[in-house]
Amino acid sequence: MNATAQIAAHSQQHMRALARANQVRLARAQLKRKVASEEVGVAEVILACPWEADSMAVADLLMSQRRWGQTRCRRFLAQVPMSETKTVGSMTERQRQTLAAMLASAGRGRAWGATPLLTDSPMRA
Repeated sequence: MNATAQIAAHSQQHMRALARANQVRLARAQLKRKVASEEVGVAEVILACPWEADSMAVADLLMSQRRWGQTRCRRFLAQVPMSETKTVGSMTERQRQTLAAMLASAGRGRAWGATPLLTDSPMRA
């Protein structure tokens, strides 16, 4: 009888864990859709750190933006330097501010990886 009760309790705990994981997965998918449609900015998410992004990898969040793939994400994070697997919730306040500022400057057209347009170039003459 005791073994049956333990199995039932374990099963209930397992089902609660599955339900919680599904809730987090759905919330993250919705957050990624909002970022992709530009309803919310990645810098805002990094600064606010909502519960659905708390255990999310920074790279996953960055790559949910339009035109951000793995290569662009790696190059961007190499500027800080920060691991792609670092979670948003484990970032320090200084790291959050730095990433948000870099993302904001990239959004204003001063992309962090862009090469300047040379007006005195011999090729342009």
